[in-house]
Amino acid sequence: METVIVAVGSNLGNRLENLHKAGIFLEKISEVPIKKSSVWESEPVGAAKYTFYNSAARISTSKPPNLLLKLLKEFEQICGREENPERWGPRVLDLDIIRYGNLVIEEENLIIPHPEYRQRLFVLLPMNEIDDNWVDINSDKPISLMLKEASEIEINKTNLRW
Repeated sequence: METVIVAVGSNLGNRLENLHKAGIFLEKISEVPIKKSSVWESEPVGAAKYTFYNSAARISTSKPPNLLLKLLKEFEQICGREENPERWGPRVLDLDIIRYGNLVIEEENLIIPHPEYRQRLFVLLPMNEIDDNWVDINSDKPISLMLKEASEIEINKTNLRW
């Protein structure tokens, strides 16, 4: 069984309800109770036009990484996400595997750790709440240093729960 960090984001529809549905789904696929971060509201990046709700969850699973990715992408589509959305565009739900144990995977459709998380405060801040001892397997940087080096964006912790 491996510890996995999944970043969760939504900027279309009822964003909080989308995160809530994702939380229920992640509970079902985790072999132990999940740990969820706070909900953070952040400005959009790239082509997305609306603010995001972002969070992260720590799950435990024996499912191999490729199967886990398949399940996450299928659930995104069940929730209304387009099959091939615009890169950095608006989305009902976005579920990304940030960490899968201490594995490093570089395949065509799966890169772990997620290749862009190190510069994304909307991933690092929620992740820090549930995994503050994380050290990036590729750079040996602790999450505390990555938080200081990440690109500045407008982001605020909310009182919302998912």
